[in-house]
Amino acid sequence: MDYVRLGGSDLLVSRVTMGTMTFGRQNTLEEGVAQLNLAFDEYGVNCIDTAEMYPVPTEAGTQGLTDLAVAQFLKTRAREEVILCTKVSGRSDRITWLRGGNATTCVSAAQIRESVDASLARLGTGYVDLLQLHWPDRYTGTMFGSPDYDPSAAKAAPPPVPFEEQLAALQELVEAGKVRHVGLSNETPYGLMRFSQLAEQFPRLYPRIVACQNSYSLLVRKDWEAGCAEVCDKVGVGLLAYSPLGGGVLSAKYSAKPSPDTRPSRFQLFPGFQDRYLGSQCEAAVTEYKDIASRHGMSATTLALAWAYHNPKVASSIIGATTLEQLEEDLKAYDTRLSSDVMDEIADVYRRYQDPTKAYKKPKAP
Repeated sequence: MDYVRLGGSDLLVSRVTMGTMTFGRQNTLEEGVAQLNLAFDEYGVNCIDTAEMYPVPTEAGTQGLTDLAVAQFLKTRAREEVILCTKVSGRSDRITWLRGGNATTCVSAAQIRESVDASLARLGTGYVDLLQLHWPDRYTGTMFGSPDYDPSAAKAAPPPVPFEEQLAALQELVEAGKVRHVGLSNETPYGLMRFSQLAEQFPRLYPRIVACQNSYSLLVRKDWEAGCAEVCDKVGVGLLAYSPLGGGVLSAKYSAKPSPDTRPSRFQLFPGFQDRYLGSQCEAAVTEYKDIASRHGMSATTLALAWAYHNPKVASSIIGATTLEQLEEDLKAYDTRLSSDVMDEIADVYRRYQDPTKAYKKPKAP
């Protein structure tokens, strides 16, 4: 395993980060701990990513269970040996059970403080190494496969919490020793630039953004590479790439019928999640990537993960699995380096399928 400095921070993170969003839903807490033990002890992973709303799909009865698995794991480790990342949920009127039953979650100073205190209590630790805003408080029009930015929708959206208020609350937590560094997630170039500009302009008031956790894979590249990548390179922000397998689609497992004893997938548990991946040009792109992998003697999973793991635009790739066997395959893929011939073939497919998830158009109701 290799380690890199995360953005402008002092955090040395493994190039692979353990995602935990299945713990407490698709995985038991004990299975989650077993996965973390395997990743840390056998493969040198040192970074964990969780969130207050996990597991996903999130609901009142399971919210927070993921953190309990992470807490159990932390009890067996020296705290300074683990880089622990968590996230504050963004604005939503759907997660009504969070933060004392607020009708609408938002990234206000009060709700940031409440979220962090509750996360620390569940995790059984006094601090987190990285706190991220899970998604923007403002309307962006680009999250989770939604259509692109619409100025009229932005005008109709509720007024967002000011950037300054969010940063001031984050600085308060840093000064209190509850948070070491701060980051963003599902952000746009505008958000990355605005947060970074304010921190640069008022370094005594606001903390620097050191990381951004966005979707990035062979299927979801253009949004990051066309804008966010340049911003992060210039202002010192490291990419924590989530869904390097495109929600599992790049493993090509959804091209075959599951066996009767197969665990329910995220697509089955999360209605609507798969539309952007399966009802679009993604199917054609995945087939071509699978063919490349086959020609070069590797699995589709290994191809997709090796591409992400050793991508110079990525600080660390966040992976997740529902079985130890899946996790081992994912972690072993780190030892694969793609040849120039393979990279050329990938580039050829990308030229033809630059934005396949955006090609999906939901059928109109009759």
